[in-house]
Amino acid sequence: MNIILAMVATFLWGTTYAVTQATLPGWPPLLLGVLRALPAGIILFAIKPTFPDKGTWKVLLTTGLLNIAIFFGCIFVMALTLPSAISSVGMMSVPVFAMLIQWIVMRKRPSVIQMVSGLALFGFAALLFDPGRLDLSLFGLSAMLIGILCMICGSTLTQMLNQKLAWWCVLTWQLILGGLALLLIVLVHLSYEPALYLNAWQHLSGKNVLGLFWLCIMNTAVAYSLYVWALRQLSVVEFTFAGVANPVAGILCGLLLVGESYTPIQYSLMAGMIVMSLFPQFVKSYQKYRNASKNRLQPLSGK
Repeated sequence: MNIILAMVATFLWGTTYAVTQATLPGWPPLLLGVLRALPAGIILFAIKPTFPDKGTWKVLLTTGLLNIAIFFGCIFVMALTLPSAISSVGMMSVPVFAMLIQWIVMRKRPSVIQMVSGLALFGFAALLFDPGRLDLSLFGLSAMLIGILCMICGSTLTQMLNQKLAWWCVLTWQLILGGLALLLIVLVHLSYEPALYLNAWQHLSGKNVLGLFWLCIMNTAVAYSLYVWALRQLSVVEFTFAGVANPVAGILCGLLLVGESYTPIQYSLMAGMIVMSLFPQFVKSYQKYRNASKNRLQPLSGK
C-alpha cells in the first residue's frame, strides 16, 4: 500500500513538465516555484495548523530549501527547456545516485538486485541521453542533475524530521519555508528583469489559472502529502524506485498535451528504464510472498 501511495505521488509529479509547457509557456521558473509551493503550504496549514518544536527550525529550513526552493526551481527550468518525457525519464536515474550516496556517506550497501537494476538504469539512460539521438539543453540537463541531488538529500532530511515531528508539520512547513525562500529570490530577480513578470501577469488567461491550480493543488498539496506519508514507511532508495510512475505520466502527458513523439528505439529505452526501476520491488515482494508461504506450511509439516 505504501509503495502505491508513493507511485501516485510520483505520477502526479510526472505531469508537471507537460502541464507547464501546455498551460504556462514563457512563465519565469522561479515564479512558478513560488505559486506552486507557498499557496499549497498555506492551504495545508489552514486545514490543520501545526507548529514545529523550537530546535527543529534549522533542519526544517534546510529541508525546505532543498526539497522546495532549489528543487522546484530546477523542475521548472527542466519543464521549460527539456521535452516532457525526457525530463520524467531522466529522473529515473535518482535510484542510482541514491544508492551511491547512501553507500559512500552512510556506509549502507545496496542489495545485489538494487545494484544490478541501478547499473541497467544507468546504461539505458546513457543510450537515451546520447547527444547523437537527441538535441537537449545543457542548462536543462544541469538543472536535472541538481534536482536529483536535492531530491535525495531532501528526502533523507524529511525522513529524519518525520522521527521528531508529526508528518503534517513537516509537510506544511517545508512548503511554507521553501516557498518564502523562493519568494525572496523572485523579488530580487523582479528588480532586475521586471518585464518577465509583468508579461506573465498582463497575459494571464483561464488556461494559465487551470495550470496553476493543477500545479499547486494536485502536484503539491496532494502529491507532497502522499510523499511525506510514504517516507515514514519506506527507505529513500525504495521510494526512488517508486518513481516509475513519473515517466509514465511524463510520456502520456507529453503525447496528449504537447504532441511529443519519439522513435521506437527511444520508447524501448524508456520502457527498459521503467522495467529496471520496478524490478527490485518485484523481487522484494516475491521474496516476502515466498517466505510467508513457507511460514504457513511449517506447522503443517510439523504434524
